[in-house]
Amino acid sequence: MGNIAIFLTICFTFIVFIPYKKKNNIKVLHPPINFRVILTFKPLISLFLLLILGFLASQQGHAGDIPTIDTIKQSSPPERVTVNNIFVVGNEKTRRRIILREMDIEEGEVYDWNDFVQLLLADQKKIYNLQLFTTVTLTPLFLEDDQVELLVSLKERWYILPSIIFNLADRNFSEWWINQGRDFSRVNYGIKLDHNNVGGRNEKLRIIGQLGFTQAIDLNYSIPYFDKNQVHGLAAKFNYYTNKNIPIRSVDNKQFFYKNQEEDVLRKTINAFLTYNFRGSFYNTHFLTLGFHNTRIHEDVLEQNPDYFTHDSQRLKYFQATYRYRHDHRDNVAYATQGTLLDMSLTQYGLFAGDNISETEFSILASKYTPLGGKFYFATGISGSAFFSSRQPYTLVRGIGYKPDFIRGYEVNVIEGQQTFVHKNSLRYELLNVAFDISDFMPLEEFSIIPFQLYLSANFDQGFVRDANRLPENARLTNRYLSGFGLGLDLIGIYDAVFRFEYSFTNTGPGSFFINVKAPL
Repeated sequence: MGNIAIFLTICFTFIVFIPYKKKNNIKVLHPPINFRVILTFKPLISLFLLLILGFLASQQGHAGDIPTIDTIKQSSPPERVTVNNIFVVGNEKTRRRIILREMDIEEGEVYDWNDFVQLLLADQKKIYNLQLFTTVTLTPLFLEDDQVELLVSLKERWYILPSIIFNLADRNFSEWWINQGRDFSRVNYGIKLDHNNVGGRNEKLRIIGQLGFTQAIDLNYSIPYFDKNQVHGLAAKFNYYTNKNIPIRSVDNKQFFYKNQEEDVLRKTINAFLTYNFRGSFYNTHFLTLGFHNTRIHEDVLEQNPDYFTHDSQRLKYFQATYRYRHDHRDNVAYATQGTLLDMSLTQYGLFAGDNISETEFSILASKYTPLGGKFYFATGISGSAFFSSRQPYTLVRGIGYKPDFIRGYEVNVIEGQQTFVHKNSLRYELLNVAFDISDFMPLEEFSIIPFQLYLSANFDQGFVRDANRLPENARLTNRYLSGFGLGLDLIGIYDAVFRFEYSFTNTGPGSFFINVKAPL
């Protein structure tokens, strides 16, 4: 994670200070934004970025074409329009029905013109958010004034992505850089294989073999729909990991890591999960997960922290069940500028008499994204979690500093407790929105266009963590109002990779500079 940020910082320096020229024979539009200029790199720079592309390609997605109302508006539009046929081109791997599943527009239907325009925009964003295509374009072809054929043009991604794992084991870059002294022994490395469209039905397969700070085997498989009506799906996950250095408590609101002199394995964990999902509409999905968890720790861990588990044993074993509801109506799942997100879950840890714990947790994440006009955007959101008992095993501890609950300025802190509430806000101004064409030097079409978006953000976050136990070693930041504010630069690059460079102040201390990955909300 930290190395990605360093690469992108160098990359951004090249973009700013090395001349470029406009290339006029290419039109590239990426959701949710129309790029205003298309730039081309000098050969040396394109070779440099090529090294980054392979590293970032397996992370997330690339943008696709989104038409504006102006681009599809007729000089004298009809009052109503009939869609005769929908033609899909470019889907060499992806099945046609997976694409049509995302569309409100149907063959043979009649639409009011204004409704038709809005449906085009919405359907194109929904198809892109499948994260199967680098570009998506919906084009109405008029046969007569009120008769159209709809052309869906796609460019598929590179679905099979073997990659090298080289990332930090810590919560964020600032934790590693400041609290852990830039210790390179805290790096995970290994091999990851992603297949993001196994049978052309948007199935996801991930296999991970990892060494380093955390040694792990991770297997994941999901199929979004297994029925004819495309509303029911399944996912399975298994992982096994071991650690010789683990956090066993927090002191002064920072994680305290421990390893013994013999460097024994201190923790072994096995997880297995099976998830059923029901997507009855475009933007709403229900999930039901059943899982099994088994953690065994070294006896030295209990000597260092007798309360690491809530029972006097070196083993924590339980079954769990989770119900989750997700409403996702954002224009871009990686960095939204318009729409809403609501994600709620209720989890019961411990289902049977033989389980070592019985805990209930509720969590929520809700965000709203609003265009303010021109190049200004506003994002606001809340997140939180709550346990219904006063004491949990340390492996289940929550609070500010653990995803998704954080306050800018407190990146190096963990504020732990039973109930957490965070309110995040960002006013954003679009500084840069360009795409670089390296097709002259890049033989792979999937990586021939490199988009860059840059936003200036003014941020204000606030929150609170209730610690029912009022632990004195963490009393400085628990059970009190916390806030953070400052300025930042958000960079969105190839395959929707997001990097944030922020300077933040808090209500309890001076300001600091932080580097973060992924959108804050």
